[in-house]
Amino acid sequence: MKAGQKLWTRDELILTMNLYWRIEFSKYHKGNPEVIKLSNLIGRTPSAVALKLGNLASFDPSLKERGIKGASNASKLDRKIWNEFYENPDILPYESEKLRAKFEGKTIEELNEIDPNSLPKLGKEREAIVKVRVNQNLFRQAVLQSYSGACCISGISNTELLIAGHIIPWAMDEKQRLNPRNGLLMNYLHDKAYENGLITIRPDYVILVSSELKSDEQVWSRDYFAKYDGQKIRTPNRFSPQPEFLEQHYHERFRK
Repeated sequence: MKAGQKLWTRDELILTMNLYWRIEFSKYHKGNPEVIKLSNLIGRTPSAVALKLGNLASFDPSLKERGIKGASNASKLDRKIWNEFYENPDILPYESEKLRAKFEGKTIEELNEIDPNSLPKLGKEREAIVKVRVNQNLFRQAVLQSYSGACCISGISNTELLIAGHIIPWAMDEKQRLNPRNGLLMNYLHDKAYENGLITIRPDYVILVSSELKSDEQVWSRDYFAKYDGQKIRTPNRFSPQPEFLEQHYHERFRK
């Protein structure tokens, strides 16, 4: 460590990992307003935060698959925080939002735009509901930013029309509910078709459309589904879909 430098704390790294999830990979730079905001909160320079984001990127398996190495001087604590996020996606990401709320002087409900009037007054039930909503929000942000805010099939970029859906359904595997590599960003129509096995995406990212939809001669079926058969999805900039999850959907749920 250079003279005058101070070691990163666990809290600082948790907040930086939180930011890693929330912003697009191409925006991990010192000029990003979110990077500047975090640097002010933790008393670091924007350059230091940007560099630390690069350190964390060095652990990202989906980036390694694309030949992107990230920064080369990550610490043992960097790896520890990275692993904690990935191994405990229902715990540490939520804790990171609680920490961010504390640093920003807000409640976690305010930070995540949760209407307090929609919640029970007090107690464990309220906390459980808040935790679920916060975790769902973080999952959506991670998936949304990974696909640069555009549907992986159609390219639609109106966020009100997009779903951060699950490859392995929410109800089928509790451990993968908040794993961003179990996510796909689609518009409502294609998400529903995927959920019902009318379309699938192979591990090589090729879209397949069921014979049921392809045989339908109506214009809507051709324009919204059949024309995508055999095409590749728009690949994400990080958190690429887990191949075995795509394989499972293809073999177990696709209505060929």
